[in-house]
Amino acid sequence: MTNPITTRQDGEVLVITSNNPPVNALGAAVRQGLDAALKAGLADDGVKAIVIRCDGRTFFAGADITEFGKPMVSPHLGEMIDAIEASAKPVVAAIHGTALGGGCEVTLGCHYRIAVPSAKIGTPEVKLGLLPGAGGTQRLPRLGGVELAATMCATGDPITAKVALAAGLIDRLAGEDTLEADAIAFAQDVVAQGPRPTRDQPVKGDASAVDKVAEANKRKFRGFDAPAANLACVRKAAEGVPFDEGIAFEREQFMKLMFGVQSAAQRHIFFAERKASKIDDVPQDTPLRPIRKVGVIGAGTMGGGISMNFLSAGIPVTIVEMQQDALDRGTGTIRKNYEATAAKGRIKPEQVEQAMGLLTPTLSLDDLADVDLVIEAVYENMDVKKDIFGKLDAICKPGAILASNTSYLDVNEIAASTKRPEDVVGMHFFSPANVMKLLEVVRGDRTAGDVLATVMDLAKKIRKVAVVAGVCHGFIGNRMLMPRQVEAMKLLMEGATPEQVDRVHVEFGMPMGPFQMSDLAGVDIGWHRDPTRIESIRDALAAENRWGQKTKAGFYDYDDKRNPSPSPRVAEIIEDFRKATGTPQHEVTDEEIVERTLYPMVNEGALILEEGKAQRASDIDVVWIYGYGWPVYRGGPMFWADTEGLGKIVAGLEKHGFTVAKLLKDKSDKGERFNQ
Repeated sequence: MTNPITTRQDGEVLVITSNNPPVNALGAAVRQGLDAALKAGLADDGVKAIVIRCDGRTFFAGADITEFGKPMVSPHLGEMIDAIEASAKPVVAAIHGTALGGGCEVTLGCHYRIAVPSAKIGTPEVKLGLLPGAGGTQRLPRLGGVELAATMCATGDPITAKVALAAGLIDRLAGEDTLEADAIAFAQDVVAQGPRPTRDQPVKGDASAVDKVAEANKRKFRGFDAPAANLACVRKAAEGVPFDEGIAFEREQFMKLMFGVQSAAQRHIFFAERKASKIDDVPQDTPLRPIRKVGVIGAGTMGGGISMNFLSAGIPVTIVEMQQDALDRGTGTIRKNYEATAAKGRIKPEQVEQAMGLLTPTLSLDDLADVDLVIEAVYENMDVKKDIFGKLDAICKPGAILASNTSYLDVNEIAASTKRPEDVVGMHFFSPANVMKLLEVVRGDRTAGDVLATVMDLAKKIRKVAVVAGVCHGFIGNRMLMPRQVEAMKLLMEGATPEQVDRVHVEFGMPMGPFQMSDLAGVDIGWHRDPTRIESIRDALAAENRWGQKTKAGFYDYDDKRNPSPSPRVAEIIEDFRKATGTPQHEVTDEEIVERTLYPMVNEGALILEEGKAQRASDIDVVWIYGYGWPVYRGGPMFWADTEGLGKIVAGLEKHGFTVAKLLKDKSDKGERFNQ
């Protein structure tokens, strides 16, 4: 392997350069090369100062996470950073792109730091359930202050070079195109000043700043181990413990996290997301269809949200509605959404106009004749969808991709209404479509490989995490949701309350429980609309206009701010149904709720894999993390089942009378896991 580290001397300054594409990860070869170059520079009397920089698009963007869990090759990152800090000659970090994780820690070990204005610096380890394990939690409070250190370590969000300069985390800004020359000049300037080890600097701030960060992020950190561990390490520095004692505490906390279930789950999802983009039987070099213009049918909540994804990516959209008022309402909502984002400072006002300038509203399907992709986003009715696709078949140009945003319906049946089923695919966006990251790409029996590859590639451009699903009712996510909802309703009949069932799910880490979700989505969704036909608890609620949050009453009562409270009327309705059906009652435990609502989801996931409707177990995990709020620290339903033990899942299912999927039973019997 070619040495990724090169050196050159400019006067009395040694410039050490890393070239390890794509992101200059701090793998073993880079660490060894840096170590050797540093030692050579220190041994050379002609060298008075050292600059560490990177070629390519970024400074060191982190550790090489493929090394996680493997025996560490010397020097490990902490040793290398200690060697930089102990250098008898001043060392300057020249930062561009993103100095993240281990890259950030390298800059902290250097004596001086210079960055281009566009650079970003951060410690995202917490997002993998970890903490900066090479001294970051102890050096950051000394350079940037306790509050900034606590925020960066516990949230994982990067800061700009401008913020870093104001905080003292970097010393100078360089020109965007003159970083190397400016860094060499800076190194020459500090020769007389000499080294400035970060470990010897006083901590800026006290432990109250750590409490402030913890309180401000209390909701965000709920359930996670890593933020608390990060804060505990920063607190040690803030409390004035000696540097080496703080480092020892950091190492202890890092190892606890590294070998804990939560970090394993978060690292699993990190890799699972990347795996999901690969299509098993479609070559990676498959030529893609160009997507220069998109059509969206339906300007409602979904159609508008879908359109925004493409507009934000700079792709023109033609949006179609049947009535002018609906079209005006839809385009007005898109503008309002963009203006609200601009008001929060997330985009510039001119970007609002740029996006809206790419939108063409129309009342005619004929205006879709020149689009490369059309996405139908009308309500879930097969006849309506087939009628639209029949018309699109005649209107759209050859090679145009015809997609449906259906969340349940048979994509093969929709495709059969055209003469080009190979061009038809499902693109199931999740609501709100301009916010939610998941995209289920539904592969019909005759969907062409290049259509699938094109849509998966396009998903990245519109910043979605895409997962391939086969055709079945509800695809992956909604299919697994159904058994949970069915069992939740049965539990109400047998003695549980909506509050108890929802509490168990929230304590598990879900953003909300089954009944809270029903109230948010609308209790009336899918209701037959006949108030005299009361066949279920849901029918009874819908008949009384208890449609959820939108009517201030559903499974819960709601105040004007949509805060829920237990409903005496719902309790009466449930009790009436219990009596009318003679359903036997028992004390429902929290454990039973988990076994009867979450275990069946795993079982359904196993069936989906058995039937080939998902490519891999980790894809199912990605769907549930990004589409339904499954807690990332539990790694998705299939990973969670692995950590619980498949034997335990099988026993729980059998105890409650479920038919266990063959794949689940086989894996349990063999002591295997879904995610090997």
